[in-house]
Amino acid sequence: MSHLILLFSLLLAPAFADGRSQKSTQNLCSSDVSHKRQKRDWIWNQLHIQEELDTPLPHHVGKITSSVRNKNAKYIIEGEFANTIFKVEETSGDVYAFERLDREKKAEYELTALIIDRTNNKSLERPSRFIIKVYDINDNAPVFVQKVFNGSVPEMSPVGTSVTKVTAVDADDPTVSGHATVTYEVTTGGEYFTIDDSG
Repeated sequence: MSHLILLFSLLLAPAFADGRSQKSTQNLCSSDVSHKRQKRDWIWNQLHIQEELDTPLPHHVGKITSSVRNKNAKYIIEGEFANTIFKVEETSGDVYAFERLDREKKAEYELTALIIDRTNNKSLERPSRFIIKVYDINDNAPVFVQKVFNGSVPEMSPVGTSVTKVTAVDADDPTVSGHATVTYEVTTGGEYFTIDDSG
């Protein structure tokens, strides 16, 4: 009987030890979680603006926002045309364009967002790069790549014989449906010649 009691107590000892170690591990985990620094980060959607807007300047581009909570926080932007074409409202993070933009001249601008403490100019969050995309409007007519295209065809050639090839290009954004699509038409001489969509 004493052997049975000894064996039973030997079996229970590791179980009690496991329970204590699990509890201490749980306590350590919960302690770690409570002492972890909360991650702060920038929050915004991609910024964009339509080209050639004819509404009064400035034009609202978007908003840069950090999860930092500090009453002395101040937003700043740096980079291409920061504080010239683009300016940020330092308390709200609203970004404005102070010029009408032309996508055919420049399609996107890369800037850096910062948030600092206005009392000591110290950074409250790591800087973050962002891009302002300029959206296309269909504002360009196609142009021929050269002034004159010469062609020739032997007399009595069968109908459908190729005479020449012409090419026109459109400066608008080819990724926007229909904006850079070029079609061709014969305006004089249509009784003798036709042209297809490839020129």
